[in-house]
Amino acid sequence: RMDDATTAIAYLWDETENYWPAAEGDDDPTDPFSPALGLDLFEAAHTRLTALGVRVPEIRLLAAAGTHGIDHGPADLAIVEDVPGQNLEQLLARDPHAAAPVLARLGQALEAMRHHRAPGYGKVAVVDAGGTSRGTSCQGVVLERALRDLAEAASREKRIARAHDRLEERLLTLAAAVRPRTRHALVHGELGPDHVRVDRHGHPVLIDIEGAMYFDAEWEHVFLRIRLHDHYPPLAVGALDEDRLALYTLAQRLSLTAGPLRLLDGDFPHRTAMAAIAEYNLNAALQLA
Repeated sequence: RMDDATTAIAYLWDETENYWPAAEGDDDPTDPFSPALGLDLFEAAHTRLTALGVRVPEIRLLAAAGTHGIDHGPADLAIVEDVPGQNLEQLLARDPHAAAPVLARLGQALEAMRHHRAPGYGKVAVVDAGGTSRGTSCQGVVLERALRDLAEAASREKRIARAHDRLEERLLTLAAAVRPRTRHALVHGELGPDHVRVDRHGHPVLIDIEGAMYFDAEWEHVFLRIRLHDHYPPLAVGALDEDRLALYTLAQRLSLTAGPLRLLDGDFPHRTAMAAIAEYNLNAALQLA
């Protein structure tokens, strides 16, 4: 509890709490899809989103590992405003009518992000510092990742293995249809309704923002469609590229198959739910082959 009677949340980027198996390139910030962990990524994303008027938790303290005289071990620390109450996922399940104005405000925030463009793509911390990301295009990076996810999923699941060649051909065909683009929008990167808190004024508050990046807005909207299902239409926009939507839909279905299967190789605690996510997206990917 703070001096002003509000409460705060402490974020610790501690590797012991990371259930993802280590992979080559995890520590490469120039890969748009490398793990989004750490104070630098959080602070850069927070600064950019705040400048656009997008509501995020207010910062109370930032402390890199070993600073400020605070014993928080070898991990970065951020103390931010607590936003008590529900997240958007819970509100939609309890009272879709009450969620309608929150969705409308979220749509306004997403439009502000979509219209903020950068000439390069990649993590906000990289691009805003003048850096360059791996690859030559968003669709190229997505294709490379999707092919890895396909191979990984096929190694763990026979149904994907049997459809491997069809899925690979489909990915290559979809990627070939995507036209070049030179400007990239700001996206959250993983904006499910569980990453949107609802404050006491009914305003959406974006959390888990470290993965924010400049990318194709279609990437964000595909994920929103997958996560929100029938609640997505208030966020839909007409100026999205159908070729990108098609490629990114299959790519995300493969990612949401391979990723959960990878987690299940380790000691991830919520195994039943993660297996269900993998199964659902596996079937969705097969339908797109």
